[in-house]
Amino acid sequence: MGTMSEVVTSRPPTFEKKSSTSQAALHDKQRQTEAAQSKEKYDVHIESQLQPVEGFGPYFKLIPASGQVKELQTIIRDRNTSRSDFKFYADRLIRLVVEEGLNQLPYSDCTITTPTGCQYQGLQFVKGNCGVSIVRSGEAMEQGLRSCCRSIRLGKILVESDLETHEARVVYAKFPDDISQRKVLLMYPIMSSGNTVIKAVNVLQEHAVAEENIILLNLFSTPAAARTITTVFPKMHILTSEVHPVAPNHFGQKYFGTD
Repeated sequence: MGTMSEVVTSRPPTFEKKSSTSQAALHDKQRQTEAAQSKEKYDVHIESQLQPVEGFGPYFKLIPASGQVKELQTIIRDRNTSRSDFKFYADRLIRLVVEEGLNQLPYSDCTITTPTGCQYQGLQFVKGNCGVSIVRSGEAMEQGLRSCCRSIRLGKILVESDLETHEARVVYAKFPDDISQRKVLLMYPIMSSGNTVIKAVNVLQEHAVAEENIILLNLFSTPAAARTITTVFPKMHILTSEVHPVAPNHFGQKYFGTD
């Protein structure tokens, strides 16, 4: 009997029955650890997709390069592309840039309940974002933004060049009343010199929008425009799909059918 008693008492502790309270606490701890690890991977994954462009500061970045992106750029630049095809493929490229721009907006943790009754740890947009298009070509990007954010507020800025001096001047500006408290997605597809964007950002700053709260969404930029804008606004975030000496300046006319 003594021998049997010794065998029983020497059994490994893994066979001991744990209370339901301790098991629930262990499961909660495991879920929190997995959620934290998942969030960390998610953040790293987003940041790794953007490619900073050497010589233009840390906030000027390219969207992920791929064969698809290069094909879209090629179709848009091709003079033989019909207007219907041009608009279709331009909208695709716009959507890619907008999606990356949304990754730069602030998110907050949230917990939701699934249809099965389970709790899910996720993310949600922090309220206080808006879009501003530089008329007219910038309006081509509005639908892409609305497709991703159905209820986002939109503003507009009209900048024209003087026929004699060729200097850019602001003709019209309309924003949400509380724009100074929002993150602003500024939309302008083609940057050749950068003068129009500089005028538009100056207007936003006159309305108390902080430079670091502006995210410029762009499709094509020349090196000269990129250098000019990043020199004047080094803290502004800029996303583009390509930096090339020759910009497709026919974009607005072709997109809206006025060429």
